[in-house]
Amino acid sequence: MPQPQTLLQLSGRAYAPAKLANATLLVIDAQEEYRSGALALPGLQPALEQIRSLIDAARHAGAPVVHVRHLGISGGLFDPQGLRGQILPEAAPLAGEPVVEKRLPNAFAGTDLHDRLQELGRLDLIVCGFMTHSSVSTTVRAAKDYGYRCTLVERACATRDLPMGDATLDAEQVHAIEMAILADNFAACVADTSAVR
Repeated sequence: MPQPQTLLQLSGRAYAPAKLANATLLVIDAQEEYRSGALALPGLQPALEQIRSLIDAARHAGAPVVHVRHLGISGGLFDPQGLRGQILPEAAPLAGEPVVEKRLPNAFAGTDLHDRLQELGRLDLIVCGFMTHSSVSTTVRAAKDYGYRCTLVERACATRDLPMGDATLDAEQVHAIEMAILADNFAACVADTSAVR
């Protein structure tokens, strides 16, 4: 059997991964809920270190950084007034860096994210954050509809174990499958921060 190709390759629409020098860094839902809340992620710490490295590199390169924050419900997941809804200190925005607040997984839905990205004038997005199978996936898929080219940094994303009937799909498996799906038709995928510097 020949090595399978992505749909992007087969259609002739594949593109090289973006570099921070000409892209916007989009950091999705790097929030305390994923460290100490009900949605604590097993792979959070190494992914957060990669996110921190991406943010530092973007700032050094003069690239725009846009943060996305999920607004949950008071007393529940992503409590907007409580600790669990706050952006993690390691990924905290600097003054002047926009924070887009969303209520749905897709960061474009019901927000001004597209308008903010248009103002920045960059077609390429470098995407990282949480969770791979949910907000990262839906946002990357929507970004294609808006005409953006996404580059996903695999080690700067993470997800959680998921139930499947009586079985459990472990977080690494869910993450790997979702990255393969997104690489097929929605994004260029790279392993880590070094690939986009």
